[in-house]
Amino acid sequence: MNIQPSPSGGIPATPSRSDVVIVGAGIVGLAHAAHAVANGLSVTILERDHHAVGASIRNFGHCCVTAQSGELYELAQTSRKYWLEFAALAGFWAVESGAVVLARTGAEMAVLQELSAAREEGQVELLSPDGVRSRLSSGTGSTTPDDGGTAPASWPALVGGAFLRDDLRVDPRTTVATLADWLGRQPAVDIHWNTAALGFEDNAGQPTVRTSRGDFHGKQVFVCVGHDVDYLFPSLAKEHRIERCALQMSRAAQPPGLKIDPAVLTATSMLRYPAFTEMPAAAALRAEVEQDRPELMDIGANVMFTQRPDGTLILGDSHYYHRTAAPFMDETVTTILNKDIESAIGTPLDVIERWQGIYASSSIAPILVRETQPGVTVVSVTSGVGMTLSFGLAHRNISRLY
Repeated sequence: MNIQPSPSGGIPATPSRSDVVIVGAGIVGLAHAAHAVANGLSVTILERDHHAVGASIRNFGHCCVTAQSGELYELAQTSRKYWLEFAALAGFWAVESGAVVLARTGAEMAVLQELSAAREEGQVELLSPDGVRSRLSSGTGSTTPDDGGTAPASWPALVGGAFLRDDLRVDPRTTVATLADWLGRQPAVDIHWNTAALGFEDNAGQPTVRTSRGDFHGKQVFVCVGHDVDYLFPSLAKEHRIERCALQMSRAAQPPGLKIDPAVLTATSMLRYPAFTEMPAAAALRAEVEQDRPELMDIGANVMFTQRPDGTLILGDSHYYHRTAAPFMDETVTTILNKDIESAIGTPLDVIERWQGIYASSSIAPILVRETQPGVTVVSVTSGVGMTLSFGLAHRNISRLY
């Protein structure tokens, strides 16, 4: 059933009072706002920046559904449903592209074979080398060199791969802005940019958010500030062992004739996502990568890439963990990542942009949902899959209000 926003059934939206107050206009906060509006609630969104600049725009735009397990898998599947429904409502780009995992050794293929056998038929489709190339060339235009004489992608050295049916793709550079614009046009929503949350109080049994622009009141407050939980709730961040995971990413010009619909994952991706690491063959794969490609393990690599609608490739990424992330990026890290991607594609890359991503990470649990006082709930995805889980987690949290 398609979601349709409905008039507020609670407190009328005013500049300072609503049913739900959301702190943070990244994808997790906006997903909570979207579900609240769809359930007839008035919403106030508070964002300290003038527009979203955090993890929600610095990622691959890959909703990594299939590679989750347990609770995260259930949330990811719920999230998938609502990603597509809200994409239709708000008008942002979202495609049921799936993902392709490249296998360049027998150890890599063994993990994919085990995962395919463990899942329902068709969810993880095993591919031959030609099958991989077919999946990755289904959207390809020209397959001839451009005027500069650069060869097109050839996808060399494959032993096989797998197609992950349920994965989605969105454009990280435009999705959050488009969703925020749609929410801002709903009659039950007020968005306040450049408004920093300073603290939280109880006001006659209902929570109040103190901000740089005055007080905002609601029946329920969701604090969705990603890795910045420690700015507002330092004791909670310490208890949950929240760190900042800093990663390096880059963007390359479109290689000639290359148009890839799925996200593309590699061996190091299989060492980071639980559905893969839970397979018995994952131990042998880890040992192989540690021996043959130790430079990738040293930087915590998840070598993968996606193609934006404009044809450019998002490339990455590495992982380093700190309480406060240094802003400086080591160029050798980007070189290691991109050389591995070039070897997978079989063509050189022309890098046109680089950036540092930061997300919340915890050794305690992949998700933090904690009520810090009556009516104030902190929500943070502490495992690097905030885009993947956002709408599913928001659906669960908003549903609990009833």
